[in-house]
Amino acid sequence: DVQLVESGGDSVQAGGSLRLSCAASGYSPYCMAWFRQSPGKEREGVAAIDTGDGSTYYLNSVEGRFTISHDNAKNTLYLRMNSLEPEDTAMYYCAAREDWPCSLSPAYKYWGQGTQVTVS
Repeated sequence: DVQLVESGGDSVQAGGSLRLSCAASGYSPYCMAWFRQSPGKEREGVAAIDTGDGSTYYLNSVEGRFTISHDNAKNTLYLRMNSLEPEDTAMYYCAAREDWPCSLSPAYKYWGQGTQVTVS
């Protein structure tokens, strides 16, 4: 089983930066990802990473601004968000799965409780 705990969400001005963290415990997952959901919209995959080979996947609208990474020693997932825009405002969720392929599809088995990011 995998447990996920997110942190790092905050309220920032447009153009600012944040780094989200997701501490994982239990079995080490092969694939981890960040999803987000804002009022009136469906949950969407933001970024995903294969913790084995390091392959990454990004939502088109965040590529070049966001960077996903994983610290294998700490079993912690990160999302560095630069040049934040009001459209990035959402609840951000950490997700993990024990199989593959890694993708931005919401077919992940484990989910955190979310951390709020507000950009004004």
